[in-house]
Amino acid sequence: MNKRVIVTPDKHFPLHDQPAINVVKKAIEIVKPDAYIDLGDVGEFKAFSTHEDKRRKPPPFQYKQLEYDKDIKDVNAGMDQLDEALDKVNCKEKYITEGNHDNWLNMTVDSCEYPIEQYRFKNAVRLEERGYKYYPFGSKLKIGKLYFTHGYHYGTQYHANVALKGGGNYMYGHRHSIQTLTTFDDDFGPRSAWCIGCLKDMSPQANYWLNYKITNWQHAFAIVDFFGQGYFTVHLLQIINGRTSLWGELIDGNKK
Repeated sequence: MNKRVIVTPDKHFPLHDQPAINVVKKAIEIVKPDAYIDLGDVGEFKAFSTHEDKRRKPPPFQYKQLEYDKDIKDVNAGMDQLDEALDKVNCKEKYITEGNHDNWLNMTVDSCEYPIEQYRFKNAVRLEERGYKYYPFGSKLKIGKLYFTHGYHYGTQYHANVALKGGGNYMYGHRHSIQTLTTFDDDFGPRSAWCIGCLKDMSPQANYWLNYKITNWQHAFAIVDFFGQGYFTVHLLQIINGRTSLWGELIDGNKK
């Protein structure tokens, strides 16, 4: 085995599910990964959303600066949790693929009448300081024969099928539900796509923008083992009520 990687999907700090986050932290200590990949939407970033202003032109920056600052503080606190777990096992190789919620910060910076570069996503969450290699929104990371991306453009019910149209193997988040699909073609042979759920609070109360509807979302994360010539295996771990089983060990995120 050449490299073992832990991959996490959308967390939407501070609207995360803390027991699910606890499961990931404990899994990091057990697995001791060689690398960590965050698929983006680390923050909800509600204040930066265009939906907040009903798609009207947002107010001047200074009118919402306190809300912006609180969002950023909350997201950094959430990221600190995972980075502390990674530091404990000396995992220094870290990647992040920017999500659409994360990109709202960049849109705010680009629309502001004066420079506020410190609010750009990669700066606001201190990615360079944290040691992450950054992949901007819409781009993808490739390790071996597997692509990683946030997945914003996979907008149909059968999003794994859309992901496979890009050629190659894909792992992504964004849709918050688990979906896998394998196909075959003459150019690539067998190819697979994995949507690995989310780590967000799935309660209707936390999802105001869905009018508090029940969703088909699922908590999960993935372990990917890479071996010779870029081949890999995927271990997708679903988290049920704050608990999962890893290598025969029950991990309960409801307990400290």
